[in-house]
This record gives sequence, structure tokens and C-alpha cells, in this order.
Amino acid sequence: MRAIWLENQQVSFEAEVEMPVPQPGQALIRVRLAGVCSTDLELMHGYYPFTGIPGHEFVGEVVDAPGSEEWVNARVVGEINLACGICSSCLRGNPTHCTQRKAIGIRDWNGAFAEYMILPVKNLHVVPENVPDEAAVFTEPLAAAFEILQQIPIAAQQSCLVIGAGRLGQLIAQVLRLTGCKLQVVARHPQQRALLTQSGIACISEDEVEPGCLDIVVEATGTPQGFYLARKAVRPRGIIALKSTYRGDLTVNFSSIVVDEITLIGSRCGPFPLAIYSLANGEVDPRGLIQASLPLEQGLQALDLAARPGGLKILINPLAHEMESSSAGLL
Repeated sequence: MRAIWLENQQVSFEAEVEMPVPQPGQALIRVRLAGVCSTDLELMHGYYPFTGIPGHEFVGEVVDAPGSEEWVNARVVGEINLACGICSSCLRGNPTHCTQRKAIGIRDWNGAFAEYMILPVKNLHVVPENVPDEAAVFTEPLAAAFEILQQIPIAAQQSCLVIGAGRLGQLIAQVLRLTGCKLQVVARHPQQRALLTQSGIACISEDEVEPGCLDIVVEATGTPQGFYLARKAVRPRGIIALKSTYRGDLTVNFSSIVVDEITLIGSRCGPFPLAIYSLANGEVDPRGLIQASLPLEQGLQALDLAARPGGLKILINPLAHEMESSSAGLL
């Protein structure tokens, strides 16, 4: 099968990768669309020593599921963490923090930048018929955005700031908007600001952030500058939610955090059912974030596009080759 391959922090397009074979309890999934995430880009910079097929945001259809045939032909999305089920974290009901976990396209499990992939059926969620592929492919990052509401009760009278208006920041803003909170987003690029304005979300520049005034600040840039701005903006006894992983170390004045009694919350994966519900009911429509969709053969160009400053969601379409071939046959 065709796939994008990552090894020694180098990516390549491979036309002949071994086809995965599902075991009982697993599903063979034909990938319909996959999204490029900042984590995929960070893998190329050594975020984690991964070798294999990257990509963890996807929508696909099940073509085989030994022992679970009821899943065949289902259109699905999938949770990215593969838990062991027997470690202390799993037994406490925290499978996303499994000490032995694997992660699709990130840690010890091939991902979605390919024609086919394998996942345990317990990781799968059926996509409602009224949710198009172009929306369903956002389920994983949208679930991550909803995780903030699982961790922090946000009321309408509270002031919230999102720092970063890229792929994830835009989704976070759409989710926080549902609470009715007083929401602002720090956005640098015109395209990002235009999308926020279309959604009725106020966007400001970094210079317009008022120091020490915000109840809740979500840092979604994964940069030291983003964290320092979040620390500047949050009020005493306020909350900073860290929504992006950081490359390298931060220098942090923890004394000021202690004195101001700031709460720091790390936030990662989130609830797929909530994300799917919001897509099916039209509460969130992420399709405006799609900047481009490229065939799998142009996966390297897709990664390059996604890495450019101000870029939004780049999709990889493994079916584009087949669709082009079918169209050619009709001519």
C-alpha cells in the first residue's frame, strides 16, 4: 500500500509499504481523510523517536474486523491512545495515561497517512450519517478542545483568553464560545482573524492583552512566548490551561505563580462522544479551517504547507488517487 514514512526525523512517500493485517479485536480501516497536526510536524524535529507511518487525525471505513464483523462498512473515527488495560493508570480508569500506552502515528503504532491502518475496535466511534468526512476528520482535535470543559467549569460571566489561533486554537475558541463566556483570542495572521470574526469571536493582538485580568487563559501555541503572555494575562487565583506540548524547556518564575496562587492545568486528549455530538448537531462546524486537501502522493507537500506560519488545516486524501483514476477511466 501507499504511505508516508517517518524515520530518523525524515519523511518520505513510499509506494509499497506492507499491508497491515488485523488480529481478532482489531479493525482494518481504509483511510478516507487524514489531518496534519502540529504533533506530526514536531515528530520530524525529534519530539519523540518514532519510526513508521505518522498521522492520528482521520476518518475512515472498516473493511475487515475479525470476530467483530458488525463493524465492517462502518464509517469511523478512532481514539489515538491504545491502553494495556492492566496497569495502575488503566485500573484507576485513566487509560489515556496508561504507563504502557501506544499512540497512533506517535508511539509504537502506525498511523493514518496511508491507504489503510489498524485499530482495536474498542477505540472506534461511528460517524453519524449527517457528518461529512471533511468535518469528521476534526473529531480528535475537537475532542481535545472539549477536554478543557471537562477539566475547568466555565461560566458565562467568566473572562477567557485563548492564546494562539492556529489549527487547535480555532477549535478551542469554537468550543469555549458554547459556554457564553467573555471570550477573546490572540491572533496574529489575517486569515486566522477573519475566521474568528466570522464566528463572532473577538480577536486581539498581543499588545492588547490586559495584564492580570483574565479568569482563564488557554495557551495553545506551545511556545515560551505564549506561556509568558498567558502568565501576564491571568489574574491572581486564575487558571492557565496548557494545551500544546513544548519543544525543549521553559524558564518559569514559579515564585510568582505561588504568590498569585495560579492554577496550571495540562490538557491533552478529550471526549470523542462530545465532539461527535457537537458535529452532528451543528454546534461546531470546523470545515472553514480547511486550507487544502492533497492526495497521499503529495503528502510531503502537505506537511510543508502545514508547517508554514499562519497555516490552517491541511488534509491528506488517500482516495484522491483512486478518484482521479476512476475519472480518467470515464474520459
